[in-house]
Amino acid sequence: MGLVGASASTPANVAAHPAGPVEWRIASGLVPYPEALATMEERVAAIRAGAASELVWLLEHPPLYTAGTSARAQDLLAPQRFPVFEAGRGGQYTYHGPGQRVAYVMLDLQRRKPDLRRYIWQLEEWVIRALDRFNIRGERRADRIGIWVVKPGGREAKIAAIGVRVRRWVTYHGVAINLEPDLEHFAGIVPCGISAFGVTSFADLGLTTTMPELDAALITAFDEVFGAGTH
Repeated sequence: MGLVGASASTPANVAAHPAGPVEWRIASGLVPYPEALATMEERVAAIRAGAASELVWLLEHPPLYTAGTSARAQDLLAPQRFPVFEAGRGGQYTYHGPGQRVAYVMLDLQRRKPDLRRYIWQLEEWVIRALDRFNIRGERRADRIGIWVVKPGGREAKIAAIGVRVRRWVTYHGVAINLEPDLEHFAGIVPCGISAFGVTSFADLGLTTTMPELDAALITAFDEVFGAGTH
């Protein structure tokens, strides 16, 4: 995923503007990408209308590539390998598939704080704090999108992608964290337009973390960064 806007400096108070209860939804099975887009569009409209609460939706997709609004044709290296979808978010090409935890985050920034740069910083901080619970040091890079780790030997690789869209200050899309996806599937694209660095995962780093364990860490870290909600 890519992002709309850019990373910001650290806010003084991370969770200073909670906006009430947040619903959490964990999907079973693989969710088709068009279904996910339609669900997000519907929920964003309902949040904007005051007819639904904010939502964090945790899921996995079948193998596919998505193209952000800045995607370059030359970065789709294997167009016939998996289905390719126009995502409508910022950024370039990314891969989604089994073993990757996708978190779609639908928050009302008008109620919280209408600051996109702050929101992106919070998404980054959320992932970093969740990774820290497994002794993974996730890091930001000023010139690169996503959350990065330094692997043994000093080589950097991306462990999480971030890409957002905002409609009338209601957010959607979100983050994708590599737990144990088939990393070879990323070879069909230039992930987020960055060819000089690779991708990694919990499994690639030698961890046997389960998806429920990662979900629990995400829920706890979310409350720390965005404010407490309902789970």
